[in-house]
Amino acid sequence: MPKNSLLVLGLMSGTSADGIEAALVRISGAPPKLKSKLLGHASLPIPKPIRSAILRIAEGTPVPAAEISQLNFRLGHLFAEAAITTCSQLRISLKQIDLIASHGQTVFHQGKPLAFLGAPTSSTMQIGEPSIIPARTGVTTIADFRPADMAAGGQGAPLVPFADYLLYRHEKIGRVSLNLGGIANVTVIPARSKPAGVFAFDTGPANILIDALVSHFTHGRRRFDKNARLAQSGRCLTPLLETLLRDPYFRLRPPKSTGREYFGRKFVEKILRQGRRLRARPEDLIHTATILTALSVVDALNRFVFPRTKISQLIVSGGGARNPLLLCQLEAALSPIDVLTSEKFGVPEQSKEAYAFALLAYETFHHRPSNLPSATGATRPAVLGKISYA
Repeated sequence: MPKNSLLVLGLMSGTSADGIEAALVRISGAPPKLKSKLLGHASLPIPKPIRSAILRIAEGTPVPAAEISQLNFRLGHLFAEAAITTCSQLRISLKQIDLIASHGQTVFHQGKPLAFLGAPTSSTMQIGEPSIIPARTGVTTIADFRPADMAAGGQGAPLVPFADYLLYRHEKIGRVSLNLGGIANVTVIPARSKPAGVFAFDTGPANILIDALVSHFTHGRRRFDKNARLAQSGRCLTPLLETLLRDPYFRLRPPKSTGREYFGRKFVEKILRQGRRLRARPEDLIHTATILTALSVVDALNRFVFPRTKISQLIVSGGGARNPLLLCQLEAALSPIDVLTSEKFGVPEQSKEAYAFALLAYETFHHRPSNLPSATGATRPAVLGKISYA
């Protein structure tokens, strides 16, 4: 890499709030000739009491302002510790890191304006006080990426399409990047596309429902369905699946974004109530939630993507990329489109979003916009994030 490159550490905690993903990236140049290389990655679990507090707030449980404030600072320390631990694991000195990108932890996201105190208002909140990170690491930190896009009229999401475009654009092949985190989102990159031709949106739930059901039925002993073992021992409850697929969100046209506030506790309770009426086994509900994720992605592609552009490859990242039942359903429903994982493109499935926010921070550091208005609905490009200096 050129000598004028920067070493950037990206930190990301997603909707599931089960861990902090870290990606160490060497970056140089500027779009469209920006160059980047993943040098290492790590995954650090979020302690159970902290995760419980995050989910309590994110699912709309009334809590005092003091609890949100305290959690914001506690998570700031946790992200700082994640940066320190990652550097130790990768055997690199913190002094060698030029920049830290911290996405923080989303506890609320309302992408489209709703009536609030007499005016249409949209908002987002990612906590994990960024000022703490440079104070503890000595590294300038960029965080709170989403509000600048929303101030420009966008939904503040998805922001990963900037990285998807740089990673996956091809002269001859149309591609869709699918991230299966807590929420499923797609970035559509037509062949020979310019940035303005890229579009993206959240298709609906990914692991959020599966994980919640697994946690419910195992009384918290398991956080996810490893290798889809529980789902594969169940069967699909077709009446329930058909009911869930009629949810209005799936018919909304892009740009659109969603999160735990929509597909969280209340949605899971709806599944559990209907499961009791059907006398369903836990494995059947987990199987059905897995099929719901796959079919809602396929439905979104059929409704909003395939009529607009030819797609030859689907590139999957996120925790759902390790769910064999989910991948099998996508492959069967989307044939002859090739379903690949981001690992084949040099970025492990779990670290793709941390990698993406490292790129966003690099652009912010150079005073360049990195939202894609065609993806978020913003009226203009925006320089994202806020800088906390060391």
